Amino acid sequence: MSLRLKFILYLITTHLLFAGTGVYLLVNHSLWLLAVEAVFLVSLAVGIKLISSLFGTLELINTGAQFINDGDFTARFREVGQREMDQLVTIYNRMIDHLREERTKLQEQNYFLDRILTASPSGIITLDFDDHVVMMNPSAARMMQMLVQAPASELSGKKLSDLHTSFTDELDRLQTGESKVVHLLGRRRVKCQKSQFLDRGFPRAFILMEELTEELRQSEKTAYEKLIRLMSHEVNNTVGASNSLLHSCLHYTGQIRREDRHDFMTALGVVISRTDQLNAFMRSFADVARLPAPKLQPCDVRKLLENIGWLMKPECERRRIEWVWDVQAAPGEILMDRGQMEQAFVNICKNAVEAIGEDGRITLRLGNKSGRGFVTIEDTGCGLTPEVREHLFTPFFSTKENGQGIGLTMVQEILDGHQFDFVFDSEPGQPTQFTIWFSRD
Repeated sequence: MSLRLKFILYLITTHLLFAGTGVYLLVNHSLWLLAVEAVFLVSLAVGIKLISSLFGTLELINTGAQFINDGDFTARFREVGQREMDQLVTIYNRMIDHLREERTKLQEQNYFLDRILTASPSGIITLDFDDHVVMMNPSAARMMQMLVQAPASELSGKKLSDLHTSFTDELDRLQTGESKVVHLLGRRRVKCQKSQFLDRGFPRAFILMEELTEELRQSEKTAYEKLIRLMSHEVNNTVGASNSLLHSCLHYTGQIRREDRHDFMTALGVVISRTDQLNAFMRSFADVARLPAPKLQPCDVRKLLENIGWLMKPECERRRIEWVWDVQAAPGEILMDRGQMEQAFVNICKNAVEAIGEDGRITLRLGNKSGRGFVTIEDTGCGLTPEVREHLFTPFFSTKENGQGIGLTMVQEILDGHQFDFVFDSEPGQPTQFTIWFSRD
């Protein structure tokens, strides 16, 4: 029963007693009836006024509480001239102004934080109290989408350990406050740090991911370009002068005894040949450092790969390697430097052939995903060992006996020059895939 109803019942009961008394007096003491009726009317008027004042205050409290419950912090009350009521109005208005300011401030902070998270080049993943993924900013979503080949919306609500990749397993094993550099895919390296923030008084975890690939690549590139320029300068100067002297020595062949002349010419020829090979060897390194900016023109990717297929056909037939096409949706014409991309594809295909050795299959997969065309070159070789994956795209690193270690470096420079994303990875004993994602038009 409400307080209002209790007061009304009280007044009705009280005044019914007054009415009974009035009837008694009417029968026995009519003069007293007038006095009682007067008191009755005065009491009723005073009671109604007191109840109105009391429940006006309660109505104000109830209305204010309803505004707060509805989240309406814009409504304010006016003073009515009653001291108690005006004090309550003043306190309510002050409280509602403070709540409105706090909500506005919080909304501005949330908007600012959302803009920072959206624009941040660092990936951020927030987890709930049970370590399920709650939110990923765009940078984190791009990393995870390339990793698990699924949109970020499908990862929400899952645990990192449920994604079953080496990268997410490493993230799941991170301890609060721990920072670690983790391999993402192929050459990509990501610095990951796990921290906490308070949500309703309880700690929740988030992971900050900062990709170091470009910084490391630029640092390596600056170092090997400087080294190549220094080596090229010294080798070219030495080789040029040495070859000039060696060719001059050949003019003295006639002065050598006939029985020694053949050995003399052969020895000089061998030395000249080796210096020429050394010069060519250095030029191959210098070509990486002097790679020009790509001249972009529309190019049909499938036709380009078909031409490379004809180029590789004799070698593949000799090694009994099958060349398989899997065209889901041809990317069509892509803006690229045909010469540079042809060189990159040839390097990738040659690596695939050498990884297989003999009796295998190279699959060329073309398609479109999320509005971007892609090409995947997959071989059935022995896969990449953890040691090799660790050093992929490292300048001068090679698994071949006489390799120079510049093939993948050249491919990386060409693809980075075109701003094409790429992934080169596999597990030991599994097919190796080199995927190139073309830029959107």
